Amino acid sequence: MSEEIYRAIVRALERGERAALVTIVATGGSTPQRVGAKMLVYEDGRTLGTIGGGCYEHDAAGKAREAIRLRRPHVSRYTLSDELSADTGLICGGQMDVYIEPIERAPDLYLVGAGHVSVEVARFAAAAGFRVHVVDDRDKFANADRFPGAEVVVDDIPGWLAGADIPSTAFVVVATRGHRQDFEAMRALVGRPLRYLGLIGSRAKVLKVFEGLEAEGADRGRLAAVHAPIGLDIGAVTPAEIGISIAAELVAVRSGRMAEPHVAAAAMRAAAGAPSLAR
Repeated sequence: MSEEIYRAIVRALERGERAALVTIVATGGSTPQRVGAKMLVYEDGRTLGTIGGGCYEHDAAGKAREAIRLRRPHVSRYTLSDELSADTGLICGGQMDVYIEPIERAPDLYLVGAGHVSVEVARFAAAAGFRVHVVDDRDKFANADRFPGAEVVVDDIPGWLAGADIPSTAFVVVATRGHRQDFEAMRALVGRPLRYLGLIGSRAKVLKVFEGLEAEGADRGRLAAVHAPIGLDIGAVTPAEIGISIAAELVAVRSGRMAEPHVAAAAMRAAAGAPSLAR
């Protein structure tokens, strides 16, 4: 059964399907399954394999779906009491611990803009396990020499973004060569479901971009979900330091340590004392 589960995990990763692996990691007393028994739980509730059946397996499957949603591993302990045994028909009475591990393929990171900062973000993000994609309209900047191992696209940025099939699990960093290009990229991205959308630049620049987007009808809630200015505040100055700060923020979001943008549009509006971004 374990071999079948491992094959199913590979297929799920290839399809980009999210799942969680439930494994018995410790037992005591009489239990229906031994250490190492596994069950794969898919996001839609389907299961493969078993950790012994009964209501505790149902509970573990529910916790697995929650772990998928939160993208966090979890350990649960079950005491197979006489009452539980009577309810399930199992003659047990022992204890078991299960480890619930969310499984999803390495997240896609789209770098919109191929400048010096993007080179550094790509380097650190790839080392941290992201699948890097780069798009720019300048082949002098967007090429395999500058971005080894990345998927590189040379195309009109807003045109490519409008037609690109970017998954909802993707991370997107907008760091083009200028204000107009940033605005056009954000216009194409801000209404899309993404795990992370970040915009590089000063607060003044970010506010100006947001003002323009809101004037065109962009939803404030969508704007407030944008990470901007992008990157953790570590006093970064050089492209390498800025790349580290951005990559660190991406990891923080991926690990669940940063659930909300650290400088959301709403907070920036409040700081500016403006009731709306639109003029």
